[in-house]
Order: sequence, then structure tokens, then C-alpha cells
Amino acid sequence: MAKFYSELPPNLQNFIKEQQIFFTATAPRQGRINLSPKGMDTLRCLDPKTVAYLDLTGSGNETAAHLQDDGRLTIMFCSFTDKPLILRLYGQGRVIRPVAPEWDTFYTHFNSLPGQRQIIVLDIESVQTSCGYGVPLYEFQGERETLVEWSEKKGEQGIYEYWQAKNIQSIDGLPTHLLSD
Repeated sequence: MAKFYSELPPNLQNFIKEQQIFFTATAPRQGRINLSPKGMDTLRCLDPKTVAYLDLTGSGNETAAHLQDDGRLTIMFCSFTDKPLILRLYGQGRVIRPVAPEWDTFYTHFNSLPGQRQIIVLDIESVQTSCGYGVPLYEFQGERETLVEWSEKKGEQGIYEYWQAKNIQSIDGLPTHLLSD
């Protein structure tokens, strides 16, 4: 049965640290819902009411556009091991870019990765667990190196040009403000 919490207790923070993948979901007031898988050891529990992840350059920048339009963010973790559990974090998200005054405070929690673009912070309003009994078992084999290799090959200037071409607005035409700070 589902259980709700107002914040992340230590056992659920530990569960998060054990996960190799998480999913983010956002939506603008009008437009498409976005659901994205994330990995590469980029998420951190900062305290019982706050998590953040280092956002890497991708084919789009929907999360940033949606958070600036609506602010709602859900992050889901799902165990694929023999101990089933689904964990959802609901709340308000915000984007912190390298030019922001609080960047250094948040960035100290992460390892530097090629193509890093921004930090997404979730201020948790509600936490929900559910059984996960219907989720299949999978074995983690390792991280893909493709994104890191792609980012290294592009270099800083190439990443910036990619952002200009692919990351300054959502697929629904909403601004991401990636390059306007």
C-alpha cells in the first residue's frame, strides 16, 4: 500500500543512494508532459526536504522550460532488485545555472562531468512510496560512456553551439533561459 511522508526519512535517503537510475517528470501549464530517465551518479539528497541533480546536456531542455513556466517536478526511483519499492518525490523545482550566486554552494555536492549544464533542485512537498511488486528484476551492468565521450569530443565551444541550436527552447516553444542569464 502507498504511504505518504512530508519529508525524506533516512531509510528512503539510503534507498535513493543505492539507485542507478531515476526519472524526472515535468509539464508546462499548456503543452507536452516530459518524462526523462537520468543516471550517472548525478542526484544528491541535500536534506530531508531537498534533493538536487546535476543536469547534463541532452537533446532537449524540457525540464528547465517547464520549471520556469509551472514549477512542478516529480522525481521517481524504482528498485529493479529483489527488494521492490517505488519512491516518488513531489514538489517545486528550480534551475540553478553556473552564473547564479548559489551555484558554488550546490555544485560542491557533485562530481564534475563534461557537458554539465545546470543543477535542478527539488524542494520536496510530499513523498510517496508504493510496492513495486509488478516491476521486473534487472541487473545493473554499468554506466554508458556515450554522453561523456560525446561532450568531450564537442568541447566547450561545441557544447555552447549545441545549446544555441537545441537547448534554448522546449519542443512546445517555451524559453529555457539557458543562455540568457
